[in-house]
Order: sequence, then structure tokens, then C-alpha cells
Amino acid sequence: MKPRQPLSMSRSQTKDPKSVTIIPGLNIQWPWSELLLSGKKTVETRSYAIPEKYLQRKLAIIETPGPRGKRDAGIVEARVIGTITFSRCFRYASEREWLNDFERHSVSPSDSIFAYTPGKEKWGWLVVDCERFEQPMPAPKRRGIVFATECIVR
Repeated sequence: MKPRQPLSMSRSQTKDPKSVTIIPGLNIQWPWSELLLSGKKTVETRSYAIPEKYLQRKLAIIETPGPRGKRDAGIVEARVIGTITFSRCFRYASEREWLNDFERHSVSPSDSIFAYTPGKEKWGWLVVDCERFEQPMPAPKRRGIVFATECIVR
């Protein structure tokens, strides 16, 4: 099988608005996607470390509606709204450490889905760069629960 060649350079490297590139993507529910792109959220939290292959690599932000996005923002389907790059990740050693980092991760301790859960690991993924697209693009049809391997971005 022949290795796939990139379709073109990224938008930041060329002036052609029709040029595209293929990059991996990360599913992020609204409102976290908006908080990341606005710069108010600088640490994404998950229950696992980011796979090393995604560190220092531009990822498409696949904004998924989740229950809040459907209800509060009218988002009905997943869409690619920008890119994000993570520089490193770290494990929170305790709930206190996680609580003290609220200014960076923006997750309320009362959030029943995403808050720190005693006895379970909680990881922070440090954001080094985010870029919002002028217009959302369709999310890839084939994607996993967390990552997509091929997102087309302009």
C-alpha cells in the first residue's frame, strides 16, 4: 500500500482558502470547546494521560454537543471548529490539587460528569495553542469516542 501524501500545506502556510490538510482530531463537548478557544480554559482534564503521539501536535477540535450544547447552544451535531495543541500532561495527585487548579481547567466540583472522582485518576493536558476557524467544518463520519484519525481542515 502506497503511503498517503498530504493534500496540501495547512492554511497558515498558504494563502489558498481551498487548500486542506488532514490531521487527527479530539472530541470536546460544548461548553469546554468554547472555553478552550476563548483562552479561559488552559488545561483540558481527562481520566487518562494524552497519548504521547498527540503531544506537540496540532489536533482538530471536534466540538460535540453533549446534553448542554443541545439545550443551551443549539448545537445538533459534531463539527470541527478549530485546532488545539497540548505541550504536556500531568496527573493530579489529589482532589485538593485539582480544586486549586480550577482557574486553568474550569470544571466545577459539582459537575457530576467531569469533576474529580476520589479513587480515580484525573489528568490535566496543558494547552499551548488554540485557533478558532472562521467557519465550522463537518466532523468526520468515522471517529472514535475520543479521537478521530482523519479530520480535514482548511
